[in-house]
Amino acid sequence: MSPSDAATAAPALATDATTSRVGWRARLGVAAAAAVLVAVLFLVLRTGADDVLKWDFTFGLSFERRLRTLTAIVIAAFCQGIATVLFHTVTHNRILTPSIIGLDYLYVLIQTVGVVLVGGSFVSNSDSVPQFLAQTTAMVLFASILYRWLFSGRFASLFLLLLVGVVLGLAFRAVAEFLQRLLSPTEFDALMIKLYGRVSAVNEELLPYCIAACVLVAILVWRNRNVYDVLLLGREPSIGLGVDHRRELTRALMIIALLISISTALVGPMVFFGFIIATLAYELAGDWRHRATLPMAVLLGVIMLTVGQFVLHNVFYAAGMLTVIIEFCGGILFLAILFRRRGTM
Repeated sequence: MSPSDAATAAPALATDATTSRVGWRARLGVAAAAAVLVAVLFLVLRTGADDVLKWDFTFGLSFERRLRTLTAIVIAAFCQGIATVLFHTVTHNRILTPSIIGLDYLYVLIQTVGVVLVGGSFVSNSDSVPQFLAQTTAMVLFASILYRWLFSGRFASLFLLLLVGVVLGLAFRAVAEFLQRLLSPTEFDALMIKLYGRVSAVNEELLPYCIAACVLVAILVWRNRNVYDVLLLGREPSIGLGVDHRRELTRALMIIALLISISTALVGPMVFFGFIIATLAYELAGDWRHRATLPMAVLLGVIMLTVGQFVLHNVFYAAGMLTVIIEFCGGILFLAILFRRRGTM
């Protein structure tokens, strides 16, 4: 039985989580229409000198800046949404986030070491194409070595991988915090600004590389969506249905590492953002399969980031606080889900 055929057996595991074909397609259509609407409003509405929202159809520097921000939003939503849903699939645990592997802390360590060795100029040049590619490559190589090491032995285990990722992440964080104490106040302030997630201050030269990588990943993930449905059944059922569980698991983890590396290097760490949109996608997609949850997570991410950026920038004039608010709300949602599950035990 092929993975595509085997995926048809999985609805028995989902019980009442599956709705009609029209249902999930209609929900995706509504989410897509909402994403397009908020994107258009983000591009053509702005706050004038009199603090009133006005239509702005002048395609000048202001429009180009908003278009660049919107592109970064779409890339971040795609990377975080796809990576988190796939991570939940391979770990069979929906309260984990890909940041548990330690890539976010590795990014913080790279930035900190760069400032210690080079100085403040390292932060100012961190958005350059060579440095972006170097940071992304370093994080992907770290994940590759970790996966190969932990999956090639006799006692290979996904849970061992997660445990090692947590330990290494804490080690990276401890070293980074120690080195940050050695910086001057000016260098420390510049580094802290860099370490906060940002969608409005990205280098447009990086966007073509990110878009190309996202398109390639989208093709690979969509072609493999039925295999991911089978992986939800667990290791033994997947192997029994003809899926090479270790190979597919490793491929999925490599895709996750690549997406998180791209998102982190482009817009900075966003620990709970993927968790929020993935959790909402499971509730709103109308179907448990990846054909619905993956695009729904991306669309919800675009809507959330675009609306948040628009409101904070045009109403509260505090666009830089967007990721801080998202992480705060994500932490509350995480605790709420954790306590709700504990109460149902």
